[in-house]
Amino acid sequence: MKRQRQILPIIKKLGAFCFGIVLFLGLSGAPMFAANSFDLELPQVPVLDRQPPDEATPIAPTEPASNVPGLGDRAEFMAFADDFFEEEMPKSHVPGVAIAIVKDGEIFYTQGYGYANLEQNIPVDADKTVFRVASLSKTVTATATMQLHERGLIDVNEDITPYLGEQVKINNPFPEPVTFARMMMHNDGTTKRMIGLAANTPEKMQPLGEYLSQNMPAIARPPGTFYSYSNHSIALLGYLVQEISDTPFVEYIEENIFDPLEMSRSSFRQPLPPSLSDDFATGYQWNKRQNEFKPVPFLYLNIAPAAALGTTATDMARFMQAHLRDDSAILQPETQKLMHETHFRHHPRLPGSAYGLRENTINGIRVVGHFGSLRGYSSTLTLVPDRDLGIFVVSNSFSGIHNKFTKQFFDRYFPANNAPTPPEDLSGVDLDPYTGVYRDMEYPRNTIAKLTGVFQETRITKGEDNTLEVKRPSLLFAQAVKPIVLNPVDPPLFQNAETSDLTAFDFNENNKVAYVYNLIPSRIDAYERIPWYSLIWTHLILLIVCIGVFVSAAYVYPLKPLWRRLRGKPFQMRRSHPWPWRLAGIASLLNLIFLIGLPLSIWLYTPWKLAYGVPPVAIAFLVIPLITIALSLGILLYGVLAWISPQWSWGDRIHYSSVGLAAIAFIAIASYWNLLGFKF
Repeated sequence: MKRQRQILPIIKKLGAFCFGIVLFLGLSGAPMFAANSFDLELPQVPVLDRQPPDEATPIAPTEPASNVPGLGDRAEFMAFADDFFEEEMPKSHVPGVAIAIVKDGEIFYTQGYGYANLEQNIPVDADKTVFRVASLSKTVTATATMQLHERGLIDVNEDITPYLGEQVKINNPFPEPVTFARMMMHNDGTTKRMIGLAANTPEKMQPLGEYLSQNMPAIARPPGTFYSYSNHSIALLGYLVQEISDTPFVEYIEENIFDPLEMSRSSFRQPLPPSLSDDFATGYQWNKRQNEFKPVPFLYLNIAPAAALGTTATDMARFMQAHLRDDSAILQPETQKLMHETHFRHHPRLPGSAYGLRENTINGIRVVGHFGSLRGYSSTLTLVPDRDLGIFVVSNSFSGIHNKFTKQFFDRYFPANNAPTPPEDLSGVDLDPYTGVYRDMEYPRNTIAKLTGVFQETRITKGEDNTLEVKRPSLLFAQAVKPIVLNPVDPPLFQNAETSDLTAFDFNENNKVAYVYNLIPSRIDAYERIPWYSLIWTHLILLIVCIGVFVSAAYVYPLKPLWRRLRGKPFQMRRSHPWPWRLAGIASLLNLIFLIGLPLSIWLYTPWKLAYGVPPVAIAFLVIPLITIALSLGILLYGVLAWISPQWSWGDRIHYSSVGLAAIAFIAIASYWNLLGFKF
């Protein structure tokens, strides 16, 4: 009894330590490399795609210009822009910014602010400084695709399969085809992939065709059904441009877009050509603890057509001109119009997707554009075709300053004419069918990066005054996010109480609410209701039970015999059936080592570096579940024999059976999160 009293506190501390490590590393470490971006402030910024969160402190309202609506006085605009960036750049921790405004077919304004390189005190020059604009690359790739369409080389609505050739294949189990149009609209059904999309040196980059042949995600949804943003779809689109034109992608873009538009300071090449690299803007990340900027490494992207463009504000002004002017050197007016039209939306009253551009409404004005986010960079491109207006903003930090500037720009020069119409009194509407937990469809489904889906689970509950309250994920270690309040306007259509953006719910084949669209303001997205057995909290509770059982089995063997050995006694186990308990103890200890070791190895590696691939030590840990599967079969066999044999006590039977059930439950959890095998 005395020995038990001495050992029990040790076992409790060991169990608490294991559980704490698993939760902390598993929930706060693994998801950080994803892009993304779940409107949370995390220690590591996403590698690609997701937009930075807005600052907690709102911007003061901007007074409309005296000559609204419209933009005309360049000196007045310069004063507005200078004041904005002088005030906002320190707040948002932005070292450098460049902007370009195109109006009435002409370049109205370009300017640089702050520094392209803090260490060398090199200022931003709108004409010279080259920024990485990340996903704005997709609009350029879509433009190249539309050139092929207008030349009669393709029809954007036809199946891409005949054009793929022998090297790259797509796994589409659905009868609906993947088309050029659907890839440009991001509703081709492709899943996301984040691991291995970049290299840390140019020598380690893979050729586009080789990379896609090994890493093209499967089609997970019927093409044409749901919006799901995909880097790899646009990378594949660039590969098709290359195959159909029989010209390497970077050369095609140079010859057919950059050269005709005199965009001499733009390139998809990695590394940048020497003529551009000397004026390259270093990307930075703000380090809160040290209160300083830290430069980030150059990512050599294997998905170049989707995110590798380096360019200047002036060159992007020329690109915007080409999309707005009738005498464009790269697109015919009919092609421009076709590209800017909305071709897909989840609901007739929601913004949708054009070809390589996303639709939005700002102060009642329809715009199309794109965001770009890469580690160390943020950008936005906004086109207003009906007003012959284009706005480009880029910074060399992961921040939301471009969104803030665009909002203030429209508030000042194109203010809303009317206040939002208050929702009708729909107090009698039954909101219960809409409540539940939903997950953004935009997450990696087939790799271990599926764990990032944890941060995309969103709970919708009934709020006050017959509203719905959207609670975005915070879990245990992330900053809490302000809930979104939705007012019913014409269910299943709801309106954001703060921004007036619309959100729509949708039904499955059983007429049950199963989807919600455009849940986050200013985004096109699709969320799917998930059942209770897929909820992260269900898995965590089950995992806690498994950990407790594994600790109890590991205590029987080898921890207790080891403790005896350390105290100078024989290394032995006082059980009537030692081999079954040895098997159970070893399997349980291996599972505990895996639960601690895998997230710890990724944490020490630095999660965002998973963009380069999975480190060897993490791969070694992924071997463990394969071993414990085999051991679990032995545990189940011994568990059956334990209930047959009269030599087992009831207590030992129950304990041993619980180990077998925990082993099976752990295998199920690992399988769900793609942790069985080498799925990366």
